Amino acid sequence: QVQLQESGPGLVKPSQTLSLTCTVSGGSIPTNYYYWNWIRQSPGKGLEWIGYKAYSGSTYYNPSLENRASFSGDTSKGRSTLQLRSVTPEDTAVYYCAMAVDSILTLDYWGQGTQVTVSS
Repeated sequence: QVQLQESGPGLVKPSQTLSLTCTVSGGSIPTNYYYWNWIRQSPGKGLEWIGYKAYSGSTYYNPSLENRASFSGDTSKGRSTLQLRSVTPEDTAVYYCAMAVDSILTLDYWGQGTQVTVSS
């Protein structure tokens, strides 16, 4: 059973760059057609999709975050990294990685989420 695990610092100072990594465990990605998504949930708000990196290498971002967000990492080897630049306290949230397989329409696997607080 594929499992995703997010990791990274729990506290980031304003104006710095947030960097989170998601790794696969428990097995390999069950398809050559996968989409690594990053999603967050701020206190008292709903889920906000940040974007995804596809198996082809293509990336798509939420327009509200595309100027600050970027993805890296060798997703073919079960690793995805999110970087979010110039963070502010409004970026405080629980960050999730989620994987869609074969179709982007359904997120089949989710990490448990990691809390990130932006504060000086």
